Amino acid sequence: MSLTHTFGLLTNPDQAWEAIRRESESVTRLYTGHVLLLALIPALAGFIGTSQIGWQIGDGPVTRLSVSSAMSLSVLFYAAMLAGIFILGKFIDFFAATYDAVDRTPRGVTMAAYTATPIFLIGVIAVYPNIWVNMAAGLVAIAYAVYLLYEGLPILMKIPEDRGFMFATAVLTVGLVMFVALLAISVVIWSMGIGPIYVS
Repeated sequence: MSLTHTFGLLTNPDQAWEAIRRESESVTRLYTGHVLLLALIPALAGFIGTSQIGWQIGDGPVTRLSVSSAMSLSVLFYAAMLAGIFILGKFIDFFAATYDAVDRTPRGVTMAAYTATPIFLIGVIAVYPNIWVNMAAGLVAIAYAVYLLYEGLPILMKIPEDRGFMFATAVLTVGLVMFVALLAISVVIWSMGIGPIYVS
C-alpha cells in the first residue's frame, strides 16, 4: 500500500492522507515498504552522478569523485535520511500533546516519511550533477513537501486546521534546525578523513 500512497500524495493529497491515517502502518512496515526503498533513489543517483558522470564548472575539466569516496558519502547520506525521518517523527509525536491532537496514536514517523516523498523522488535528478538543475528541482520538491506537511498534518493528527498550521510551522522549524545540524556534522566527518576524493 505504501507505493499507492506515494502516487496518491502526488495526485490527491487529501484522500491519500485519509487513507494513510486509516491504515495506521507500524514504523517497521513503513520503513520496509516505503522509506528504505525511496531513500535509495537520491543515494544511488548521487553515487552515479558524482562517480560516473561528474560535473563541470564553466569551461573547466569534468570533476568526479572516486568510486570509494562516492560510495562512502552515498552510504552516509542514506543513513542520515533514514535517521532524520525517524528523529523528526519522534519530534512530531512529542509536539502532538502540545497542539491538542485528539488521537494520541504515534504517527510522527509516518508524517515525516510521507512528507519527504517528493524529496526522495526528485532525488533522481542527482544523476545529472548540475548545481542549477539540482537546485531548481530541489526547491520544487521542498515546496511540495512543505505543502504536504501543512495539508496532511491536521488530517493525520486529527487537530483543527488553525492549530495544525502552528504545529506544521513548529515541525518545519525543527526540520530546518536538523538540516543545519547535518551540515555541521558533515564538516566534522570530512575533517576525520571521510570527505570527498576528487578525480579528473
